[in-house]
Amino acid sequence: MRRVNSPLGNVEGLPARHVIGDLADESSLREAVRGQDMVFHVAALYVLWAPKSQTFFDTNVEGTRRILRAAADAGARRIVYTSTMGTVHGCRRGEVADETREFNLAATRDPYILSKRVAEEAALELARTGAPIVVVNPAGPIGPGDIKPTPTGDLVVRFVNGQLPGYTDGGFNFVDVRDVARGHLLAAEKGRVGERYILGGHNLSILELMQALARATGLRPPPLKVPNAVAFAMASLLELVAAVIRRPPLMTRANVRTLRYYLHVSSEKAARELGYRPVPLEPAIRDAVAWFHAHGKLKPRRMRRVLEHWNQAPQLPT
Repeated sequence: MRRVNSPLGNVEGLPARHVIGDLADESSLREAVRGQDMVFHVAALYVLWAPKSQTFFDTNVEGTRRILRAAADAGARRIVYTSTMGTVHGCRRGEVADETREFNLAATRDPYILSKRVAEEAALELARTGAPIVVVNPAGPIGPGDIKPTPTGDLVVRFVNGQLPGYTDGGFNFVDVRDVARGHLLAAEKGRVGERYILGGHNLSILELMQALARATGLRPPPLKVPNAVAFAMASLLELVAAVIRRPPLMTRANVRTLRYYLHVSSEKAARELGYRPVPLEPAIRDAVAWFHAHGKLKPRRMRRVLEHWNQAPQLPT
C-alpha cells in the first residue's frame, strides 16, 4: 500500500500489486487489507523533527490503530507491527536492555519515541483482545535504499559530506537494514502473538559509530566532543531557525535529552525464538555509502577519497 505521491524507487519492478491508500483514510485501509493473509505495518513518521509535534501522534498512533483494527477485522492470520528500540529502555553506560525492561524515556519528550510507545501499547492491547499481532522493535537501520533518508541514513550522509561538527555522549544499537527485513519475516513465521522482539545488531557509543564510519570510508571522524549542555544550546537555536525556514534542524532538544542515555539492547529473545542472526555492520555502512553516492547525495570531492580508500581495500563494497 502506498500514497499517490509515494516515491517508487525501491518498489519498481517488484511482482506486487499497488494499492493506493493513506493511514488517515480508514476506508482505504480496509480495502487494502481485505482478503490478505498477512499484514506488515511498517509505515511511520520516522524523522527527527516536524513543525507540529501532533503530526507524530496523528500518524504513528491513530494511523496504527486504524490499520491494525482493519487488518484484524479482515481476518488476517498474522499482523506484524514495526515499533522501535526507543520504546524499550534507556540505559546507563555499560548496561544492555531487553524486552522486559521498563520504559523510561518519557523524560526525553521526543515526540517520535513517545508516539511509537503509545502506538506499541495500542498494538499489544489489541493482541490481548485476540488480534494476531506480533511486535518487532528494530534498532537504527543502516544500508542501501534509504530514500528519504531516515535519521540514521542522514547521519551517514553528513559524516561523508563532512557536515558533523562533533560527536556527543550516548549510544545506540545499529543494524543492517536487511537484517531488519529478515527479522520481520521471521517474526511473521515464528513470532508469538502479543510478544515483542528486538531486532538489533551492534551496541555502539556515538564515538564508536564515528570510528566505524571512518574505518568503512577512510575519512577522519569529527575530532571534537561536544558537551551535552553545549549541544542542548545549539539544538535550541537550530529549532528556532527550523521553525522559521520550515526545514529540519541538524538536532533537536529531544535528541540531546535522548543522548543522556545509551539505547543499547539485546536481541537474544529474537535469536532464541525466531532464529534471528545479525551480520557485521561495516558492510552495511559501505553499501549505504555506495547507494547514497549512486543517488547523488554525497559531495564528489569527499566521495573521491572514499573510492580511493575502497580501491586500496581488499574487498570492494557490494
